[in-house]
Amino acid sequence: MTEKAIGVAVLGLGNVGSEVARIIEESAPDLAARIGAPLELRGVAVRRVSDDRGLPVELLTDNVEELVSREDVDLVVEVMGPVEPARKAILTALEGGKSVVTANKALLAQSTGELAQAAERAHVDLYFEAAVAGAIPVIRPLTQSLAGDTVLRVAGIVNGTTNYILSEMSSTGADYSSALADASALGYAEADPTADVEGYDAAAKAAILASIAFHTRVTADDVYREGITKITPEDFDSAKALGCTIKLLSICERVTGSDGQQRVSARVYPALVPLSHPLANVNGAFNAVVVEAEAAGRLMFYGQGAGGAPTASAVMGDLVMAARNRVQGGRGPRESKYAQLPIAPMGIIQTRYYVSMTVTDRPGVLSSVAAEFAKRGVSIAEVRQESMADEGARIVVVTHRATDAALSETVAALADHDAVQEVNSVLRLEGTSE
Repeated sequence: MTEKAIGVAVLGLGNVGSEVARIIEESAPDLAARIGAPLELRGVAVRRVSDDRGLPVELLTDNVEELVSREDVDLVVEVMGPVEPARKAILTALEGGKSVVTANKALLAQSTGELAQAAERAHVDLYFEAAVAGAIPVIRPLTQSLAGDTVLRVAGIVNGTTNYILSEMSSTGADYSSALADASALGYAEADPTADVEGYDAAAKAAILASIAFHTRVTADDVYREGITKITPEDFDSAKALGCTIKLLSICERVTGSDGQQRVSARVYPALVPLSHPLANVNGAFNAVVVEAEAAGRLMFYGQGAGGAPTASAVMGDLVMAARNRVQGGRGPRESKYAQLPIAPMGIIQTRYYVSMTVTDRPGVLSSVAAEFAKRGVSIAEVRQESMADEGARIVVVTHRATDAALSETVAALADHDAVQEVNSVLRLEGTSE
């Protein structure tokens, strides 16, 4: 093989960075055969240079800017996070004519446009398969396999921590706090789990998926977000009675308003999912994404959504593609934002709802509660009432499809109703045909 070696810089030596460096070193012959030129690790950026990092100390540096600016570096792999200093390092690399592979979903959800424009100006690649759903190939099918189709909807479970917590609550009857403690003990939850349990991580991934699927620049701020911290064992009991379970879903779809205008909706929230739906059986820390397209129909992608080795697999796939392009003088897919669809306000989004409330147990309460739904045009599909130990009763209402605005007005009215002691839970019901 006579091709000049392609120099790679890796930024970050955590679980993912360590695995990427290992694969580059140990699989060098295979990678060279696939690419058409050798890959050589030029350096690894770390916070602290020491001789206990598993790599020759001469490969390590704490000067990120100097590493990405080196003339013998052709490709940069960014797996260090957070948004800064990663953003500055990636921009420096791109502006220096180096292709970049990143797994930084928070940065992409905030600055995709800035990074994509820098890559375009320099005529280099920006790849980020690992930013969504770990080892599961989702980005490439959307940008390449379905490039000639019209994507209608992308929905899935894209956060392993919350899926583990909800799976534990469902299978053991544990409350949220206990399930979170178990997730922390097993290493699934961070010391500060806020980004996961409040839906920020899933929202960043939803922004990336929506941007690609609908050729429209969508940021994390455009994504409606709710977390899982208020889910109770009673919600799971009601879900099971309805033939459902509860999952934190990221949903991106084209919606057509009453004015005929197409818009993009991106949203993250816990929802009841029928047990017959493929996402209902995605348990533990696994992820799954369902894509619906006009011609292709429904496609499902399932697998490990996090972890050093799975994420490194996606990073290496991008790295091989970027290296091939370098050898052959080509480029990968560029940002597509031609559609520029407006973001749909949450108020116009229609879905079904599950509303649980505690009421005073007296005659006429059920009919007065139902009247509040009817006043706002929210049709009720099912009602269950359960007596409680004290003088109260629990009412569970499942609606037909209604707008978020109408449902929000109804819940506000119920909260002020003299017979309603508390509105306990409001959850969407997704994955049904009604």
